[in-house]
Amino acid sequence: MVSRQLLASGGAWIDLHGTQILVDPGPGCLVHAINKKLDPSRLDAIILSHKHLDHSGDINVMIEAMTAGGTRKRGLVFAPGDALNQDPVILHYIRSYPLQIEVLVEGGTYQVNDISFTTPIRHQHSVETYGFVFRSPYHTFSWITDTKYFEGLASHYTGEVLILNVAMLDSKVPSHYLMTLPLDHLSLADAGRLVELIKPRVAILTHFGMKIWRAGPRVLAERMSGEKGIQVIAASDGMTFDFLQLENKK
Repeated sequence: MVSRQLLASGGAWIDLHGTQILVDPGPGCLVHAINKKLDPSRLDAIILSHKHLDHSGDINVMIEAMTAGGTRKRGLVFAPGDALNQDPVILHYIRSYPLQIEVLVEGGTYQVNDISFTTPIRHQHSVETYGFVFRSPYHTFSWITDTKYFEGLASHYTGEVLILNVAMLDSKVPSHYLMTLPLDHLSLADAGRLVELIKPRVAILTHFGMKIWRAGPRVLAERMSGEKGIQVIAASDGMTFDFLQLENKK
């Protein structure tokens, strides 16, 4: 999906009451941001869930853009330790550009202006990976990033909106893959189970693999909505979710 750019891999831009946070700036992030009239120099923070290139490909250029090429020391960067210390993806020369780089740990709590977020549990993935629970003065929402499904995962996430990285249509490994490939992503059935357990008001599915893409993410999301009785949305390039939608539904 990334190498063919069937869907954009630039990550997500979060704007919560003026606090602007970029999550997982993968390949193409800077170009997509500029095309969408999003100004990287206004970012307050960049958060990296893990170091895989589809999530971190543009991390360095976005740090440069946030800090005007290092001429303005500003902004925060959050990343797991192995993205900095072991086979690092954040270059050493750029690490002095932001105000601070904070290392994500299991059970950590972090602050960006009046927005806090936690990394409640380390995910079961091939590198050090965390999901997030964001809390603003008005809303709470969670993002379950790349992980294998495991018992107890749902208990760590809460909020009105649940974002889920769903890479697999099912748990079968394609025959052309190496047999040693770990099944360390959520399947569509895993996502349905998490939606049912967490019971958000809205669930957003993203990070689709090829089989989901071919099956039609929107069709699959609508089917899950009917089965679970919860609004489920399939993310698309450039999609915007406005939390005012929740206010209007009360």
